Amino acid sequence: MGEYDVVVVGAGHAGCEAALAPARMGLSTLMLSITLEAIAMMPCNPSIGGTGKGHLVREIDALGGEMGINIDKSFIQSKMLNTAKGPAVHSLRAQADKELYHTEMKKTIENTPNLHMKQAEVMEILMENGKASGIVTRTGAIYNAKTVIIATGTFLGGRIFIGESAYDSGPNGMAVSVYLSDSLKKLGIPLRRFKTGTPARIDGKSLNYDKMIVQHGDENIVPFSFMNENTGENKIDCWLTYTNEVTHDIIRRNFHRSALFTGEIEGVGPRYCPSIETKIDRFKDKERHQLFVEPEGLSTDEMYIQGMSSSLPEDVQTAFYRSIAGLENAEIVRPAYAIEYDCINSLDLKTTLESKIIENLYFAGQTNGSSGYEEAAAQGLMAGINAALKVKGEEPFILDRSEAYIGVLIDDLVTKGTDEPYRIMTSRAEYRLLLRQDNAADRLTEKSYKIGLATEERYQRYINIKNDTEKEIARLNNTSVSPETANPFLKSIGSASIDKKETLASLLKRPQVTYDNLVEIDNERPQISYHSRVQVHVNIKYEGYIAKQLKQIEKFKKLESRRLPKDINYMELEGLRLEAREKLNAFKPDSVGQASRISGISPADINVLLVHLERMRHGGKYNL
Repeated sequence: MGEYDVVVVGAGHAGCEAALAPARMGLSTLMLSITLEAIAMMPCNPSIGGTGKGHLVREIDALGGEMGINIDKSFIQSKMLNTAKGPAVHSLRAQADKELYHTEMKKTIENTPNLHMKQAEVMEILMENGKASGIVTRTGAIYNAKTVIIATGTFLGGRIFIGESAYDSGPNGMAVSVYLSDSLKKLGIPLRRFKTGTPARIDGKSLNYDKMIVQHGDENIVPFSFMNENTGENKIDCWLTYTNEVTHDIIRRNFHRSALFTGEIEGVGPRYCPSIETKIDRFKDKERHQLFVEPEGLSTDEMYIQGMSSSLPEDVQTAFYRSIAGLENAEIVRPAYAIEYDCINSLDLKTTLESKIIENLYFAGQTNGSSGYEEAAAQGLMAGINAALKVKGEEPFILDRSEAYIGVLIDDLVTKGTDEPYRIMTSRAEYRLLLRQDNAADRLTEKSYKIGLATEERYQRYINIKNDTEKEIARLNNTSVSPETANPFLKSIGSASIDKKETLASLLKRPQVTYDNLVEIDNERPQISYHSRVQVHVNIKYEGYIAKQLKQIEKFKKLESRRLPKDINYMELEGLRLEAREKLNAFKPDSVGQASRISGISPADINVLLVHLERMRHGGKYNL
């Protein structure tokens, strides 16, 4: 039926980025979806970003991905989280109009050169000379490909649970992928079962908002995409309410009717996004749990009840929702459900997201054991880039833990693995002061431009903003103010006075001073972009901490640069514990740094490896 450089199976957040990247890099690309209505679908929370996740979106954008641009087109409320804390954990989050998000992404895909999309269920992965070479659809159509990316989300062997009812289905009542799991198993790729879930959708007309706490968006909207300065305004509010003891009692009395407690669900659920029944069971001392009531869009009355996913029966759902303030007359439009699905073991992947078992076969998104739209999109982008580079015969594109949250995400998955749906968090990043969401473009745009993904327009904008930032930092370091000029301003903001001239940069390092309020004593300030203003503020204020973290990264890079030969037989290395030998032999790490992050490998094991590498460098054998 056709021949392509890259075939992508799936059209969710991973599939969209996985298909757009190689197409934008000039390769013929086909994206297949069991239904085109699943393109960039939001079957769970209609939002993008949040703590840690906002960092991923900014990095996707900096690399030339689409998620940030698309949410800027379709958001209905935007908010910067964690602003009371330092800039390392500031995270942008936007509520989306989910239908508009889908429509805009579909429009982008339809209008991208080199990219084709088709509605079809993929049944089989084709092989040639031990490598993936295409796919077969349910109707018998064959599409040959140089590389294949699997981004099936929760559609792969999906099974829905609502109380005593269980049936095969994809998310949101869509058709399930029935045959592809068998094809993967026949190829020797082990599968396992994970589980996630979603809350009920409530008719907004049945709610009493006077009994809830309104949650406004930010007054000044910050864009997700580096390509945007202004993105519009908030169009709608969200609301906050809480469960109570009556709610908890209803749920406790019906534990026996939840598939989570009856044993019907085999899959492992997410620790950081548990169902309401799991919360009640696990946190017995909590008197209440917060719930956010969030609109699904401007063209619907459906409201998403964040924090209340469940697999309890519909009658129980109705009872416990109606026990909550503001939801006393709640009408359920779509019941909450749990969904179980097939996924692979991420330890079977290379850092490029190519399978270690089948060459030219890549995996991205929830099928790798992760959770979340943002984690999926990040993996899709990287799988798409690396599939394209492999077709071109070029070096792979790998981001390490010191370069991006995407590097942390992928390294965690392929080195440490995961026993539950993985979620990115700021605490997972060792170098988070340097991996801020505000400097994603500075960290990644040039890398993307070099591999042919970031556009000339994006690259020139990055260069201009970088130059503006550097000039402004230099100006602030070279511009001094007298006590007569500075002290009235410092007194007004509760900061200590000065008794001699100081530079504007030194004043900016004070806790009470910001780049924005410093304008009161800075008469020569140039007009620069929002992105530059943030960079100037953070780089001057946290200069000392940034320098310290750069030194930590130097040490990290040294371990990463110590490459490990692939032909080492770790079972022969003296001094290594048996567990370390077995794990290193199975994993075959690329570097000493990667070896240090494998679960069960101790610092003592790493010291042994370093000794052996030094002996090898001088001509010794592995087991000297």
